[in-house]
Amino acid sequence: MTPAPSRPLWRDARRLRASWHAWLSNEVQPSGPGWLQWVWTLAFCAALAAGFTLLGFVMNFQTVDWLSPRTWAWWYGKNLTVCLTIGVVIQILFAILTPLLGGRARLRRWDGWRRTLFFSGVPLLGTVIGWLPGMWLAGLTAWVRLDLSQGGKIIGITSLLSLGVTVMLHYWFASRNRQLKAERRATEAQLRLLQGQIEPHFLFNTLANVHSLIDYDAPKAKEMLGAFTAYLRASLGGLRRETGPLEDELALASAYLTVLQTRMEDRLRFEIQASAEARAVPLPPMLLQPLVENAVHHGLEPKIEGGTVRVDAALRDGFLVVEVRDDGVGPGVSRRGGNGIALSNIRERLMAQYGDRATLTVEPADPGCRATLRVPLDA
Repeated sequence: MTPAPSRPLWRDARRLRASWHAWLSNEVQPSGPGWLQWVWTLAFCAALAAGFTLLGFVMNFQTVDWLSPRTWAWWYGKNLTVCLTIGVVIQILFAILTPLLGGRARLRRWDGWRRTLFFSGVPLLGTVIGWLPGMWLAGLTAWVRLDLSQGGKIIGITSLLSLGVTVMLHYWFASRNRQLKAERRATEAQLRLLQGQIEPHFLFNTLANVHSLIDYDAPKAKEMLGAFTAYLRASLGGLRRETGPLEDELALASAYLTVLQTRMEDRLRFEIQASAEARAVPLPPMLLQPLVENAVHHGLEPKIEGGTVRVDAALRDGFLVVEVRDDGVGPGVSRRGGNGIALSNIRERLMAQYGDRATLTVEPADPGCRATLRVPLDA
């Protein structure tokens, strides 16, 4: 197993895309550093200010100089100030109200109409609160008139415009959210299809070994067939559910290693240790199995004397931490090729399910290799 090199955030398209999705949709886990959510807000305000500037020139095309860069810059600066003020107020309101209402996890369990009311109402409230301060900061207080004949119209038109923009943005975000959820379901379906395809060489080698053992060691053949049956049952059962306890993943890993141990004999040893609390933590299926397979395939099989695979699971600092360690040849030394598809799939699933709060790291263990899976318990 080859460790994935760490890349700066601005060069990691996968993390940036997940952070952008988290900003667009309140149905996914927060992803990326908190300051990046502010960056997306500022970028959106800048784009919105450009739209309002263009709209203002179109509405006043007879009285403005379209060819004057200074005029464009002046009005864009005014609109940007107002949009940024409103955007910051909305961001602060979400940051305050979301924890008070139980956090994102509880909001996702709300009925559709309550989520619509909340995610539409907060931007509208932020627009109402932030508009006057934004106009003041932009130096446009002369536009804010309180008399009924002039100011009432301005405030009324602005309020209607703000409401229209808020509703439009909410439905746009809702549409994007549905698209993101559909993409996530398609990704999960593709991954489940890949998980359901048992490697032909593992299937055929196991059946061939059972066939050869029947003639001279029937008890061992029976043991191997029983372990293989348990592996198939656990593997196929995981495809029928979205989550399951870690206990099921450990049982699948144990059955898989027992099958291989019957074939590799003294060249394969394994140990599985997990606390009772860790065994009960729910996980998406088939996260652990590829790590165990890689430990044997890339670490132990290329080593003449074989070795030991150790699986440890415990709760640490609000995370479920699962380590798969082997004392084989180690990363970069294996004679077996690999393109990292299994590790890439695991990271994609973790990102879709937990954002970047869950991690998978692979590093040398001296000897061998250690893969560490960290999943937040409060997800």
